[in-house]
Amino acid sequence: MTHDHDLDTAVFDTAVFDVDGTLVDTNYQHALAWFRAFRRYGITVPVWRLHRAIGMGGDQLVAAVTDDDVETRHGDDLRGAWAEEFAPMLEEVQAFAGVEALLREVRERGFRIALASSGKQEHVEHYLSLFNGKELADAWTTSDDVRRTKPAPDLLEAALRAVHGTAGVLVGDSVWDFRAAAAFGTPGYAVRSGGFSVEELCAAGAEEVFDSPEDLLQRLDETLLA
Repeated sequence: MTHDHDLDTAVFDTAVFDVDGTLVDTNYQHALAWFRAFRRYGITVPVWRLHRAIGMGGDQLVAAVTDDDVETRHGDDLRGAWAEEFAPMLEEVQAFAGVEALLREVRERGFRIALASSGKQEHVEHYLSLFNGKELADAWTTSDDVRRTKPAPDLLEAALRAVHGTAGVLVGDSVWDFRAAAAFGTPGYAVRSGGFSVEELCAAGAEEVFDSPEDLLQRLDETLLA
């Protein structure tokens, strides 16, 4: 675990990549699936508000966009409904351009590759197939591996532990990624593919924001992944 004043002297051995919204284009499908899930229970949450919460795990999202009462009464049912609504969209999901090349380059520079996803096991398996993830990553996490998902730091801890890493650098797309990283003391870089603004990502703790995985790849020498 490192802190800001240690960045110049820290030795980072692991690159931790968020998956949803960072490596694969899923955030808007997730928002729509949640919208439909809530509507099953007569609850209308504006899609823009749902989008702001994507990147949180489902265990955190329901109460965050409604209240604790809705979580208590419908939380598990809503998560089940979300899974049913998301399933037909899974085949539409694509990896972002440049993802495989980015992972290969970071790996060739000597970093362990950990993929920190709070997604369901079957979804993560599918995503990995889109960018050769099983070959390129040393390990990956799913929601099954932790008790609490982002913005709690548990996923980062699990990802580092899975690759026996000592210090990680995070690449993510949502404010929740960087709040988790801040809680764990991990520096990170953002890509804009999650739909959050540069200002929001920086305010949440991103060291710098890149337009896309391809942009990060081209400017890798400017980062702690150099």
